[in-house]
Amino acid sequence: MKESATLDVAPEAVPGPVEPDESPRHPFLLALGERVRMLRSRRGMTRKAVAVAADVSERHLANLEYGTGNASILVLLQVAQALQCSLTELLGDVTTSSPEWLLIRELLEKRDEADLRRVRVAIGGLLDGHAAPVNDAGRQARIALIGLRGAGKSTLGQRLADDLGYAFIELSREIEKFAGCSISEIHALYGTPAYRRYERRALE
Repeated sequence: MKESATLDVAPEAVPGPVEPDESPRHPFLLALGERVRMLRSRRGMTRKAVAVAADVSERHLANLEYGTGNASILVLLQVAQALQCSLTELLGDVTTSSPEWLLIRELLEKRDEADLRRVRVAIGGLLDGHAAPVNDAGRQARIALIGLRGAGKSTLGQRLADDLGYAFIELSREIEKFAGCSISEIHALYGTPAYRRYERRALE
């Protein structure tokens, strides 16, 4: 009687999705990853599209976004070019430290010296208390619903907006648009300070 034998062959390992490293990540790398993701979201580009344009692997770019990739300066330059921004903007300076700085920077980009001087003089007058207060009637006409998750803010807010003829905006959805990821991912990857920055930008 012949005996048959079978040989179990393990299937070829397939690389899984990149997961954030559980080990402590350097704050600079975390901030760098956040900026890369934010700039990519602004450009409306997928991670794959940026990786192709920068001539780097998608996994390498994912590690960079998660704050686990210690990329070379040349790779960062390639990523900056793919995102159509300067290397300074990618690495971060004082004008990338908060949403307010970013908004001011966007307003002043590509302005000539005469415009910049007028802005500087106007800001100086405002800070010295000589400028007239800004009329912000639009903000005063807004209604904000604040409450715990699942308390019915979205349902009630939509009905109230319909009755009053106002536009209904869910802040959490706006934050996710700016960040390019879900609220839970913002907290998990970048922490509460990053969430607050996106929140401030969405409110503006």
